[in-house]
Amino acid sequence: MLPPELTDFTEQITLTPYQAIGIPIALVGAVFLSLGAQLQHRGVARVEESHGDGRKDGLSLTQLLHLLARPSWVLGTLMLGLAIVFQLVSLGFAPLIVVQPLGVVALVITAVLNARVSRIRLEPPAIRAIAMCVGGVGVFVAIAAVYAIEQEITERQLLTVLGILGLALAAFGVAFALARRSVGAMFYVIGAGVLFGFVATLAKVVINRILNGNFEWLTVLAIVALLASAALGSYFVQTAYSVGSPDLVIAGLTVVDPLVAVLIGVIVLGEAALIPPAFAVVAVLAGTVAVVGVLQLAKHHPQTHH
Repeated sequence: MLPPELTDFTEQITLTPYQAIGIPIALVGAVFLSLGAQLQHRGVARVEESHGDGRKDGLSLTQLLHLLARPSWVLGTLMLGLAIVFQLVSLGFAPLIVVQPLGVVALVITAVLNARVSRIRLEPPAIRAIAMCVGGVGVFVAIAAVYAIEQEITERQLLTVLGILGLALAAFGVAFALARRSVGAMFYVIGAGVLFGFVATLAKVVINRILNGNFEWLTVLAIVALLASAALGSYFVQTAYSVGSPDLVIAGLTVVDPLVAVLIGVIVLGEAALIPPAFAVVAVLAGTVAVVGVLQLAKHHPQTHH
């Protein structure tokens, strides 16, 4: 028999055994994300070497077509496709703020793989940055797993998500048009992270509304917005590979992506309504630590100095 204190705590846990299934599924998806990113980066690097012009203003249509002839890029794309499938399945089981941040596991795998492939030793600052990312996200997910709730998503909530996405797309479009040749890898990494954060959010919204029998024109519009965000986000990812390392790209995606999704899940979808104020403060601090970690990794990742 459990002590009274532990019994009281377990009774507060909102995540059901059914929803908990989403956690291992999300972790498997993170492994595919890491392997796919490494292979895609290799393919993009080869195309840059053979068909690049030295400019860092985004991949051209010709370069994108040449990627289709690179076996490593095609295999990496298939693995990323599997990662998306596992992510969508996990979202069907658990709340958005529980499973989405688990992609940080891909950061650890990618950093180690990239260091080995590049034959570059991970320096202490890079290791500390990775630890900050993993630790921050780990604490956040632990809190979310205890207190997160899931409820039927209304039309008003869906319209709010679509409105925020529209503003984000407009902002990135203007920035890309005005500063295309001067932006660095972090612009594309952050852009991809924001867009894929909306992809995950819209996927959760669509799944939720279908499961609740709300498949109508607004849900179809959400699917269209999801596909458009995924297409633009994918372009940003490929361009980020051409100007940065895969561990930097994955670091951004595994922090910026869930950060955006979690903020929407908390503010718009109400998934964190039952988190006590003290734990909410801890969760915010943990998220801040993760974001600082990715900024540090951008500064100290191995290929910065080699």
